[in-house]
Amino acid sequence: MTLSVGDAAPEFSLPDQDKQVVSLAGLRGAPVLVVFYPFAFSGTCTGELCQLRDDLDTYTDAGVQVVAISTDPTFSLKAFKAEQGLTFPLLSDFWPHGATAEAYGVFNERAGMALRGTFLVDAGGTLVFTEVNQPGDARAQSGWKDAVGQLVAA
Repeated sequence: MTLSVGDAAPEFSLPDQDKQVVSLAGLRGAPVLVVFYPFAFSGTCTGELCQLRDDLDTYTDAGVQVVAISTDPTFSLKAFKAEQGLTFPLLSDFWPHGATAEAYGVFNERAGMALRGTFLVDAGGTLVFTEVNQPGDARAQSGWKDAVGQLVAA
């Protein structure tokens, strides 16, 4: 299943690194940047999430909430968040394994991991930006920032 701009964002309720459930419905009312990544502690994922951490003001100043999702268990996410000083929630799509990634069309079933999917959801729950990159294909975050700028300007 491929999601497109204009589609309703699939709902999710996932535990964060502290086992607190975060749901898309609970974030409604503000735009949400949903960032899927393959694995905590992997080189490319660490680089991408640290860049997101370093540029987080670009999103939060525009009123955008950021969540990052992988199929890692909560214990790994807690250690990863602490080691890298990440300040946004890391959500675990561990069980049922990859169900949220699958709903967003970014689950690699053979490898048991999420692809590099990025989705900007407007305050009403509609996708206004989508991007899917393969596991070894690092993302350029300029497209995300442009999408946020366009959403704020609208």
